[in-house]
Amino acid sequence: MSAHPITVYVGLGANLGDALGTVQRAILALGSIASTRLVAQSSLFHTAPINASGDQYVNAVAQLETTLDATTLFGHLQRIEDVFGRERPYPNAPRTLDLDLLLFGQQRIDSADLTVPHPRVTERAFTLIPLLQLDPLLTIPGRGPAHQFVASVAGQAISKVR
Repeated sequence: MSAHPITVYVGLGANLGDALGTVQRAILALGSIASTRLVAQSSLFHTAPINASGDQYVNAVAQLETTLDATTLFGHLQRIEDVFGRERPYPNAPRTLDLDLLLFGQQRIDSADLTVPHPRVTERAFTLIPLLQLDPLLTIPGRGPAHQFVASVAGQAISKVR
């Protein structure tokens, strides 16, 4: 645990069952993690699956402050996925809930279980646009200002749910 809270960003996505309700409830669940506080959430967005099949996704990004270390927080995210019935039958399978640790302060983590910043954070409109909605001046550790990647995701369909 850290003595000072660290700002982290978590990507949320779902495209099975009540995807909208699931993402809304999962955002609340993030706020209930010990030593963690929900600071803000992006709008909810509809996006098409990328390199996958299935219905469109509901996506969002949550901004948290935590005194937990990244590995412990990641474990909490996986437990929340499990509570929502997440299964991993094959890569990019449709899902009841997907929680990705996108950014953990300015840290760069590359372990067997966790890579932060998320490897595709700058390649997906469903992470990049909500991140910029929360912080237009956000910098991706090791990559630079997040806004410089917007043009590269311009062809990916994304629209606000409401």
